[in-house]
Amino acid sequence: MILFDWGTYNALSTLVKAATLGMKLTEIPPYDFSRKSRRLEYFQQYREIASKAFTTITAHAPYYNVVSTVPEVYERSKKALVAAAKKAREAGAEIFNLHLGWRAWMDHRDIEQAAEVVKAILTEVPDIVVTLETMYSRRMLGTFEDIKAIMEAVGSDRVQVSTQLENVFMLETGASEHGNFEAANRSVDTAFWRKVLEKTLQLSTKYLSLRFSQVVGFALGRRVLKKRVPLGKGYPDLDPLAKALAEFMVHEVHEKQLELRMHLIYTGPPETKYRDTIMLYARVMSEVVPHLH
Repeated sequence: MILFDWGTYNALSTLVKAATLGMKLTEIPPYDFSRKSRRLEYFQQYREIASKAFTTITAHAPYYNVVSTVPEVYERSKKALVAAAKKAREAGAEIFNLHLGWRAWMDHRDIEQAAEVVKAILTEVPDIVVTLETMYSRRMLGTFEDIKAIMEAVGSDRVQVSTQLENVFMLETGASEHGNFEAANRSVDTAFWRKVLEKTLQLSTKYLSLRFSQVVGFALGRRVLKKRVPLGKGYPDLDPLAKALAEFMVHEVHEKQLELRMHLIYTGPPETKYRDTIMLYARVMSEVVPHLH
C-alpha cells in the first residue's frame, strides 16, 4: 500500500515525463483552463494518458476571484469556474482545487459569495470534489476559519480544505505582514507543523490534500507577496516539515486506518519542478522509514 500520492502540475505534453519519473499524481495547471487553444479534445487526450499512468488526477482552477462587489464580474467568474470544472472532469480529474482570491467585502458576504460558487460547481459537476486552498494573508479568503465557514454554508462532503503549507507558514508566523521570513522561519518547528496538519485533518472529508513550495517575500506597496523559488532556496525549512509529515501520515492516518487518501503536490517554479518534486518526496519518505514497523 502506498502511503501517499505525490507529483506536480503537468500540461499534456509533460505527462509522459512525469510518469517516467515515477510520480503517482498529476495536476492540470490553471493556465490550461484559461487558454482558448485548449479545446475539449485536449482534455480528453489528457484523461486518456493520465488515467493509465497516475493514481490521482487533480486540477487547479484558473485564478479568477470568487467574490466581487460588481455583480457582472461575480457572475462571469462563477460561470468561468463552472466551465473549468467541467473541463477538469473531462480530463479525468477527481479534485478541483479552488484559489479563492482576495476579499471583496471584508465581511460575511465574502463567505456567502464563495459558498455560492462552490455550490454551482458541485451542482454542475456532480462527481468532483472541490478543495479550497489556504491563503497567506488575511486580506485574502482562505484561512482555516474561512474554509470551515464555507464548508458549513455549502453543506456537502464534497468540499474540503487543501492546505498550501507555505501559505499557512506565512499567515501564522506573521511573515505576510512584517516580511521578516528569516525570523518567521526560526519560530517554526515540528510542533508547529503538527498543529497545521491537525487543522487540515479536521477539515478533510475524502483526502488529506497538501501542497508545498518554498518561497521568499517581496514588497508591493504595503503588501508582502510571495515568490516561489527552487527547493533549498527559500522558506520555510524542509526538515521540520518533513519530520512532521512523516509522523502524522503514519501514526494519525495510516495506522488509524482513516478513510482518507493522502497526497502531496509540489507547486514550485517550473524550471526545477521535477527535480524538486523528487527531492521533496525523498525527504519525506526518508523520515517515514523509522515510523514503519
